[in-house]
Amino acid sequence: MNRKVINYESFVRITKAISHSRDPEEVVLMTVEGIKTALNVKGCTLFLFNRKTHELEIAASFGLSKEYLSKGPISAMASIAQSLEDGPVAISDVEDDPRLQYPEAAIKEGIKSILAVPIIVGGRLLGALRVYTAEPWEFTLDDVNFVQGLAQIAGMAIDMSRLYQGQKEAIEVLKQMREAQTTATKRRTPYEGVPVSVPASEASRKAS
Repeated sequence: MNRKVINYESFVRITKAISHSRDPEEVVLMTVEGIKTALNVKGCTLFLFNRKTHELEIAASFGLSKEYLSKGPISAMASIAQSLEDGPVAISDVEDDPRLQYPEAAIKEGIKSILAVPIIVGGRLLGALRVYTAEPWEFTLDDVNFVQGLAQIAGMAIDMSRLYQGQKEAIEVLKQMREAQTTATKRRTPYEGVPVSVPASEASRKAS
């Protein structure tokens, strides 16, 4: 089957799966696993940008070892910084590229090439998506478009699912407040249900 057809079918399948999920964790897992499988590469990792530390934190990864993933903090400014400013960046040889923050770790992991794609939603940086290959890889325009398209869809899905979960929590809080208010309204006062006093003259008249 033509590689372009495979990517298109994979794109549709992964997009459909992502669109049906409202769980951010599930979205990132489906994205990295889907890309790794579709392109038949060594691994794929999705990072989220921490605005306080200016670091890229791993949200989900597929195909890479725990040792490589725990190699150290990834600076958004030092690690393939160009990909966060100018768009996708393809590194064909990790052994000879100054943009890598941990080249020794990549070589030890058996990584030969890397494609880095920023995830931008609403004009702001949400994170980055990286594809790793075990063989030297000349990333084609189709490869870049495929990964970039899924990166943006995943980014929007993550943003929407976060919003949904926030709304869900807000709705639960409002619901609890309404329930508390309803309970307070229905609560009887110490005097409710107590018989009204009847004058003695009226009581004797009723008794006769």
